Amino acid sequence: MNIITATADGSNTLYNETIGEHYHSKHGALQESKHVFIEAGLKFATQHKNEVSILEVGFGTGLNFVLSLDYCTNRQIKLDYTSIEAFPLTTDVINQTGYAEYVSPETWTSFITNYESSLRSAQALTSLCHLEIAAKPLAEFATDKKFDLIYYDAFSVQHQPEMWSDEIIAHVCSFLNPGGIFVTYAITGKLKRAVKACGFTIEKLPGAPGKREMLRAGRSCAKDIPLGKA
Repeated sequence: MNIITATADGSNTLYNETIGEHYHSKHGALQESKHVFIEAGLKFATQHKNEVSILEVGFGTGLNFVLSLDYCTNRQIKLDYTSIEAFPLTTDVINQTGYAEYVSPETWTSFITNYESSLRSAQALTSLCHLEIAAKPLAEFATDKKFDLIYYDAFSVQHQPEMWSDEIIAHVCSFLNPGGIFVTYAITGKLKRAVKACGFTIEKLPGAPGKREMLRAGRSCAKDIPLGKA
C-alpha cells in the first residue's frame, strides 16, 4: 500500500509500505527532483541541444517526467522519454499527489490523459513529446534505442539492493549514447566503481537537501560536456 505523506518543502510523496521507503526525499520531493534530475541532469545535458532522449529507471509518481516535459515545452526542446516501472501506480494515486500544481495545466493534462496508454505503447503527448513506460523489471528491459540522458531513480540500496548491483548498473549504462549523461541522487563507493567500470567519468555534485552529494557521470568522449573526476 502507498500512503500520501507531506515532505519538508510542502510537496507530497508516497510511502511504499512493501518496500519500506518513500518515493522521494522526506526533505522535499519537489526540491529533490528539480535539483538532481532537472538542474544536474536535463538542464546540463541540453545546453547545446534542441532535442533529448531520456531513459528513466523508476517512473513512480511521474514527478520527474512532468517537470521534464514542462522544462522542454517551455524551451521548445523535443523530448523522447522512456521509463521503466515494474509496479506502475494507478491514475487515481498519481492524481492524489498534487503534482499538477507544479506544472502548466497543459503539461499535466497531456500526461494524465495518456498515462495508462503509455504503459502499453509509446504515446505522442504533444508535438514535441513522446512517452513510453515499460511496465517490467529493469533486468528484463531491452531496446535498440540509445539515450542521451539516464535518470536513475530507484529506491535506495538499503531497501532495494538488487537495483544497485554491478550487473544492473552495467545493464542500464549500456543504453547510453556516447557523450551521454547518467544522474542519480545517490553516491557510494560501490556505485562509483560500477559506473567507472562502464567507461564513464565521475563527477560528485552537491546533493539535494538531506544529502551531502550526488553523482553525475558521462562518457569521457563528450567534448562539449566537460566532467570533473572523483
